[in-house]
Amino acid sequence: MPCTRWMGTAFAVASMLGVACSGDPEPAPLERSCAMESLQTCVASYSAAIATCYTDSDGPCASDDAGLAAALDTLGSDLDGCTVGELDAEATRGRLQNACASEASSLAARTFGGPQGAVWADVGQTNRTCLTLAHEAATTLIEGSLEAMTDCQAEQDCSGIGDARESLAATARTTVQNGCRGFAVSELITMDTAEYVDRAAHQVDCMAAMAGLGGEELGLQCGPDHAQFDAPRGEWMQVTVDSEEWGTMCGDGSPYAFYVRLAPEGADLDQVVIGLQGGGVCLFEEDCGARLVDSPDLFSAAEDLPPETGIMSNDPSNSAFAEWTKVYLPYCNQDVFAGGGVEEKLGAISIPRYGSLNVRAAVQMVRDVIWQQMDAAGGPGFRPDEVVALFGGWSAGGIGTLYNYHWMLDDLQWPRTAAFPDAGLALDNGSVLGVAGIGLLKIPAWGTIPYLPPYCFDGDCAVGPVLYEATAPRLRAVPEQQMLIVSNPNDDVQQQTTFFGPDTAGFINEVRTSYCETKDLNGIQYYFTSIASESVHVVSLVPELWTGQVDGVAMRDWFERAITDPDTVTDRAEESDFVKVVEGVEPYPCDVAP
Repeated sequence: MPCTRWMGTAFAVASMLGVACSGDPEPAPLERSCAMESLQTCVASYSAAIATCYTDSDGPCASDDAGLAAALDTLGSDLDGCTVGELDAEATRGRLQNACASEASSLAARTFGGPQGAVWADVGQTNRTCLTLAHEAATTLIEGSLEAMTDCQAEQDCSGIGDARESLAATARTTVQNGCRGFAVSELITMDTAEYVDRAAHQVDCMAAMAGLGGEELGLQCGPDHAQFDAPRGEWMQVTVDSEEWGTMCGDGSPYAFYVRLAPEGADLDQVVIGLQGGGVCLFEEDCGARLVDSPDLFSAAEDLPPETGIMSNDPSNSAFAEWTKVYLPYCNQDVFAGGGVEEKLGAISIPRYGSLNVRAAVQMVRDVIWQQMDAAGGPGFRPDEVVALFGGWSAGGIGTLYNYHWMLDDLQWPRTAAFPDAGLALDNGSVLGVAGIGLLKIPAWGTIPYLPPYCFDGDCAVGPVLYEATAPRLRAVPEQQMLIVSNPNDDVQQQTTFFGPDTAGFINEVRTSYCETKDLNGIQYYFTSIASESVHVVSLVPELWTGQVDGVAMRDWFERAITDPDTVTDRAEESDFVKVVEGVEPYPCDVAP
């Protein structure tokens, strides 16, 4: 029997027995990964097509761009007869075509300012040259790393893969630094050169896992082989995150911990609700010091328990999401889940600000477990573009939702994710001590800039409506992709934490004004409950509000429709009796229900 390129196992056995293949004067090469080679070629071609759109057409590619389509078509042809693990040929093709498009698009979003290319549109030719060179260097890093992995696995010796990948990363860093002519790439995008290259290198791990590679020597930090825990189906389980591996930490220095409840047997693992706990915010030595003494539990995650009401209910008669996978992320850094892994010195005390790192570590860990279990179950396996998710939070967690939603879409690559910030409007009071002013101060102090959207990372981007404006152009790439903003307008907790002081009417009027100014933005939807007579903070966990109605629609039905029929979702806001009950409140400056 003649030797072929794909004989790997047969050839290895023959070699051990000292048997040569007939017709071959030299031993045949070991088996190479057809999936990996095809994906490597596709990502390079797809990325080149994206770069061409920016340089030739002055912006991102159209959805029907011929270069993008050609890259995916070629991948489909290259994969004839090639499968990954237990997947059949059709599932393999679909998975790798999605990986090619998603990973290349993720890199482009990080480079050019989101899928809408917001940074590219705002800079001159010299800076555009820098962005183009950075994108090319990262693409070369990805292509070379995938090739090195393919080669070492074919040679059955990956002992040097770490050094090979670091060499490629070093080359990428040097290329970006030299190509940008003496100024830092961080002047254009949210991160410096080292972080930019590191994130591209991490994408390689996920691509390799998608192509079916694994093993201890490769040390992939993504995918089924990287699953960190076993969890039962249909039961809450607490998971403690390895701080050394993930770089996570709570405000008292303790490890970060979260809860996960995998969907019950028979339900889909890849329908997911993720909730970020609330708990206020501390900003200065005086308030942070007082909380450390009076409420030390605010700086630890180990004792927090997940809610089981409203949107987090496990009762199918009460919620369409009862049998979804649920993830509960405790809040322990007093940084509205925005901290980028720094210790902020406030006089005599220091507060670890690690909120964004904690969110991302926990969600990736859950992703890897879902991926592992779905691939092991057979069938089509795990596909990130087929995950349907609700990503939200309450109070400080609602504000944290605003700052981390882009990561779910672009880096985690779960495009069918809707955000639900509850009681996290992040409104600005117009004074120096307001959300915008605090943002100018704390975004750099907390190391937050690399974790903000690549299309909105100035101090004003701490303000909810500013972030809606910046985010709207990239929403609705798929129907589920939208922001579902929920709150009660009379909310003295939001009023106080955003420095409106005792001015209840002023806060409610700002709620109403911002609603009217942003309600028609693409992908922005509102549901405001109508309780004027008392302050209500957080609404989606309150049973009577979850099942109650605004303008004839129950909140639980509104949320369900946002997932099952998202094109039909419309705002729900009522005039109600706020003007009569709260002195100084003015009518909505736009049309709402009576």
